[in-house]
Order: sequence, then structure tokens, then C-alpha cells
Amino acid sequence: MLRPLWKPSVALAGTLAVAGCAGSDAATTPAFPTWHNAQVHVVSRLSEAAGVVTTTSMKPDGSLETVAVRLRDGRRLWAYPATMAGRLPGMGVSAPAIVETGGGEGVVVALDPARKGRWKATLVARDAHSGVQKWTRPVHSSFGPQRCGPYICLSEHTALAQARTVVLDPAGGKPVWKLPGISEVEWSDQARVLLLRLSDDPMVESYELKTGKLQWQQPIEQALGPGVDLSGGWAFGAAGDDLVGYVAPYTDPRTRRLSTFGLFSLRRTDGTINWIRPSVVRVYPSGNPGYAPVVRPVDRQGAYGGFARLDPASGRVVGQVGAADVPGSGWWLAFPERMDKLGFLAHGAKGSVYDLASGRPAPVEEERSWSFCVTDPKPLPLKGQPPGFYSTAALCEYDLATGERLTTAGPPPAWFTGSTAGWRLWRDEKGALHGINDNTASAPGMYG
Repeated sequence: MLRPLWKPSVALAGTLAVAGCAGSDAATTPAFPTWHNAQVHVVSRLSEAAGVVTTTSMKPDGSLETVAVRLRDGRRLWAYPATMAGRLPGMGVSAPAIVETGGGEGVVVALDPARKGRWKATLVARDAHSGVQKWTRPVHSSFGPQRCGPYICLSEHTALAQARTVVLDPAGGKPVWKLPGISEVEWSDQARVLLLRLSDDPMVESYELKTGKLQWQQPIEQALGPGVDLSGGWAFGAAGDDLVGYVAPYTDPRTRRLSTFGLFSLRRTDGTINWIRPSVVRVYPSGNPGYAPVVRPVDRQGAYGGFARLDPASGRVVGQVGAADVPGSGWWLAFPERMDKLGFLAHGAKGSVYDLASGRPAPVEEERSWSFCVTDPKPLPLKGQPPGFYSTAALCEYDLATGERLTTAGPPPAWFTGSTAGWRLWRDEKGALHGINDNTASAPGMYG
């Protein structure tokens, strides 16, 4: 059974023509700095910079707020009302963008629900530590701000014919340069940014951040072939000097035709295609496409094959389980900490597990693996937003021999949380925010 990061939205097709604070619990294991903040109900991805973690939280009445907490102990720093204006449900709830501005300082940028005339929201930049407002920008419609190197990237007027992407100076909000059309940041450093250009002919483009000079562009159809449609979703991740991308399949409701899909890798320096894996779907849960991608091939008749873990550097299969070993139905994928095995979780019953290196069955007794906490998530009851938005998923640990959830589980595995400078951050199934600094090497998580 496959489960996407979020439930796909047909509407996307049209657009493309803390310890130290109340409510926090200290960790029981003092081996690593650990905190837990239950004052928030996290519904978006997490962003971190300048010692601050920021996210979008949902209040009991269904309204949203931008929340900032201190990285070192999870202490809540500030919160302000937030909104979405024109973001599509299939993209999930937007997260704030945070940019480090030097000297340990940073700026958090998010959409506030302040409306004025034709403007449906206001982009507001605040000091990351104090929450003091620094500048504002009116917004008609947007998919939300993103960090791009030392700047803020924003696709705006997304519901209008004159949609554009602007690059903003975080200090004062002044536009640095702009592009026509809608773009999403897939990778950036201090000098350049790689953008996914959302159009009928989607492509990845590299720009010099200071000047907006185009360095290279690579159409996705050049890698995967004609018929690409981003309506099914996409995901990207960095792998060394490369960028690994995934485009999900999409069936056109009018023609019933299946779009082109698969994985591919580009060299970040010049856009050269390194490798391709067409006609494979990414499975969930699993690692980031640039870190530990797990896929399943699909033939022209729509029949699924087995499972394979790929090397993101070469695209080669480093472990697989054959199609004949996949159980018939009623299972969910589960992986242990090291992702060296692949498990089929049967809730409340005995499951099965396979060694990925050999593809052979492994003993299921005392086998612990991680899978989704909820198999049938409910849409968020968001106030003033279209239906169909879901929280980012949470993982729980299970005993595959019994199918029972383990109540003594520790932090989710690094392939799910990712890590930045030793810190790993995640939300649990109740929306609480967690952090642990266990010196894990920096790597992207399932959500980036």
C-alpha cells in the first residue's frame, strides 16, 4: 500500500495551465539534549536557522499561527496569527521561512491574515528571537515564502495570470530580482538557487542569487520523457553535489491517461543528467529522494513490482524485495532505524520482514520498525480554508511480530527526521514538537 506525503489535489492541475516552559516535558534519558513542547499543534514542516525553530501551528478553533521556539531547549518565543492565501490543499500547510542574517540573528517570514482591498493577506517579516515586526508586503495569492540562500523567495499572484516569483532582501523586504511564473525552491546556498519552474513544461533552473542571472536550465521531460504532469506531486533532495528529483504519477480525469513519472538526478553545477529511474513510484514512509529513496516499479498495465532501495549517488539498486514476496493486502510499510530491512506491518497481527541486502525473509520475532501512526488521517478542520489540508505525518514504532504499537519508543529514525548540525526535529501524532541533539550527521529527512 502506498501513501503520499499528502493526499493529491486535483486543483493543482488547474494552476499549472519545550523544556523550560509550561507544557514541556524533560526527556527521561539525559544522554543527549532533548526537549518536548506540547504547547503547539504542528501541522506544517519545520524550518530552523539562527538557533530558532519555526512552524505553523493550528489552534483549537481551526485558525493558524506562526510559532517560534528556541532550538536549544524548545522554549516558546512568540506566536502570531497566520493564514494561507491561494495555497492548494495538495501542497500541505505552508511553513514559515526563516533566514539567518548574521551575528546569530534571523528573520522569520510568514503570511498574516491582514487583508486590505484586493490584497488577501500580508507577508510579514519578524525578528526570529523577539518576534518584533521588521517589514510587510501585501499579497493577493501565494504558495508561501521559502528561504533561498540569504534571501526570501516568494511566488505571488499565483491565482492570477501575472503570477511571478520574487526574491526579497530579508532585512527590509526590498525586491532583489523577479521572474515571471510560479517557482519552488528545491536547493540553495549563499550564491545560487535551484528552482522548479511550475509550468506546462516544468524544468529545473539555476540562478545566481545576487543578480538573478540564469546559469542553466534542464527540462524534466529531458530526463523522464514526454508527458510530465506535476499534478500528482513532486519531491527533491540534495545528494552530495547532485539534486535528486521525483515526479509522481497523475491520471488525467478527462483522458484517463497516466502521466510520465519517476526519479532522476541532476548535477547541481551545470544541470547535467546523471541517472534516471523512469516508471517508479516513491513509497511512504521512506527516506528523502536525495538520501535513502525507496521505490516500486509500475508497468504499463499499472501492475506494481517489488521494492527497491536506491543509491542516490548512482541510482543503482542497493537492496530489494521481489514482487513475489509482497503480501496480498492489509499491510503498511515499516522500516527499522538503519533501513537495512523492509517490513510489512499488519496491525494487531503478525507481519513479515525482509533483509534488503539479500532480499531474503528475516526473523520477525522482536523486530521493531517504524511506520505511520495513523493509516487513515483526517483532514484538518482549518478555519477559512478549503477542505483537504493534512498535517505532516508522524511515525510510531511497532513490534512486527504482534503488530502492536510500542509505547516506549524513542525518537523516530534519522531517515525520517533528517538532521541539521546534530539536531533532529519532528512532530508526534498529537502535533507536539520534539527536538534532540544526538550528533547525527546532517542529512535531509522524509519531508526535506
